[in-house]
Amino acid sequence: MKDLTLGFIGLGLIGGSIAKSVKRVNPDVKIIAYNRTKSRLELAYSEGMVDEIADDIDEKFSECDYIFLCTPVEQNNTYLETLKNIIKKDAIITDVGSVKTPIHEAIEKVGLERNFIGGHPMAGSEKTGYENSNNHLFENAYYVISTSPLSPMDKVEEYKAFAAEIGAIPIVLDHNEHDMVVAAISHMPHLIASSLVNVVKNSDNEEGTMKTIAAGGFKDITRIASSSPEMWEQICTSNSKSISIMLDKFIKEMQKAKEYVDTKNGQAINEMFASSREYRDSFPDKGGAIFKPSMIYCDVEDEAGVIARIATLLAKNDISIKNIGIIHNRMFEEGVLLLELYDDSDRDHAVSVLQTGGITVIKRK
Repeated sequence: MKDLTLGFIGLGLIGGSIAKSVKRVNPDVKIIAYNRTKSRLELAYSEGMVDEIADDIDEKFSECDYIFLCTPVEQNNTYLETLKNIIKKDAIITDVGSVKTPIHEAIEKVGLERNFIGGHPMAGSEKTGYENSNNHLFENAYYVISTSPLSPMDKVEEYKAFAAEIGAIPIVLDHNEHDMVVAAISHMPHLIASSLVNVVKNSDNEEGTMKTIAAGGFKDITRIASSSPEMWEQICTSNSKSISIMLDKFIKEMQKAKEYVDTKNGQAINEMFASSREYRDSFPDKGGAIFKPSMIYCDVEDEAGVIARIATLLAKNDISIKNIGIIHNRMFEEGVLLLELYDDSDRDHAVSVLQTGGITVIKRK
């Protein structure tokens, strides 16, 4: 990052967290930022996270080595024609969107392929805005870097080093492959969870018996159905082609499952569960999908001694830890340290103790 000048168009949760992460690693990096909400820029400037405020997308951005587009996809695209006439020859424009094909198509249309490398830091929070950003959001998070045939490979390697320097785990994917991958592991599951909840809702009786006794596995696999409707409307319409392909595959799997149940084909049912169990158990991170009521997440920086500090706080208050894990992928997860306590009472006590000790704790509903 030495001697780099970075530009930010949009300074919300992700843009703000990138800026803060950069300043944590190298305070001398110069950051120029534009944001429609001026108060957020002024706050970032007062905190020393932004060195120069831009009132518009203007010549100030001609200094930048990297320009981060951190607004919704539709807005990002509107800035490209202006940037084309401003940026220096070897500048790189990047973005932070969770769907990559639309921005790559827009970049190709305006002839900026040699100046663009897509980015998708797979981290986030239920909270939004610069005021909720932090300087360790991307630690141990996958940072997807999406390329096209004209992407300069020396810049791709530089971008990978940049992502690693702020604590992320860089991974390079073609933008079409990226969109298919996230359609399968993120976008489709949200649609399935939402559909499953609606099936139960529409099948429940007037007394709400299903809702009353819903627990355990049902709550675990439908947690993501509580996500923002506005955000998922945009994601699903932006990545509709890839999602549709994956939904077709899922529907075929469900049709097979229905056939097995209808015909009481025990062997086929057994093989279906055995196959999925074997693959699911091979995942390197077991902490992200199934969340038990006695679990809490701690949003902590990846630094020496932090686990010992938490363990000491709990031990001094006679709270035993049943299980502990580190979440290496922050996508749709609020923290990186997962603690499982023995019961709800221990969990509630632990939350109180850790919060009093200055640890940010998320207790799932």
